[in-house]
Amino acid sequence: MVSDLQLMEIFDCIAAVARPIHDFGDEFMSDEATAAVGLRAGFPAGRGFYCRGRFGVLGEASVDVVQAVQGFLGPGLVAAGWLAGRPVMPAEEAVGWYAQAVRTWGRAHIPADVDVEHFNRLAQRLIDAADADALPLFAGWRTQPCPTDDPVGAAMQRIHVLREHRGACHLAAVRLSRLSTREAMVINLGVEQATHYGWQDPRPVAEELVPRWRRAERLTDELQAPLYSTLGDRQRTEFVQLVSALTSTPAP
Repeated sequence: MVSDLQLMEIFDCIAAVARPIHDFGDEFMSDEATAAVGLRAGFPAGRGFYCRGRFGVLGEASVDVVQAVQGFLGPGLVAAGWLAGRPVMPAEEAVGWYAQAVRTWGRAHIPADVDVEHFNRLAQRLIDAADADALPLFAGWRTQPCPTDDPVGAAMQRIHVLREHRGACHLAAVRLSRLSTREAMVINLGVEQATHYGWQDPRPVAEELVPRWRRAERLTDELQAPLYSTLGDRQRTEFVQLVSALTSTPAP
């Protein structure tokens, strides 16, 4: 049984790694170098590679299903991207290209002095410990093979998988907190950024909804706690240090 003190330490660990993992993944997704991989694969300019590659783990799903699973991007953005990418290649093949882009970006941005082997061991332990029920996007990415001969690229792929886990947990937490995903995006990022992520004409959210978003953040941490309880105190400290070094130091 996890003690109250251990639970506090687990939540401290989650709080320390959640934002760096999220933001590092965001940098990858928005980088022109990532888009260039899609262009080389034959995708048109735009969101086709992003949508087909990231959400292709769901298989040949309809637009409505993809939108429901990912949640936080505006439906117009997802529909346009998914439909633009569909004629280019099968979903499974697009995922392979996207995973390649993930690993390539990691090799270019993860510093050379980070102990990625130890990070990979700890990160895989977290990934293996996750209950994927009701988290299909995470489940899909967890099944993607990680190379054994590319530890740096594999580290970036594991960051991506862990990011998908928190995102899927957060989507469930937002709905449980009686918020729409549009409302959650506006509260978290503001109207302008919500527009950037595909929401058409998002309106400011009533102040009384902000506590619901804070509750969703707490619930997200609680949903992730079982993963981090599989690490010992020392391992959690090491994982925080590794994530910080891996995501915040510019590659030489």
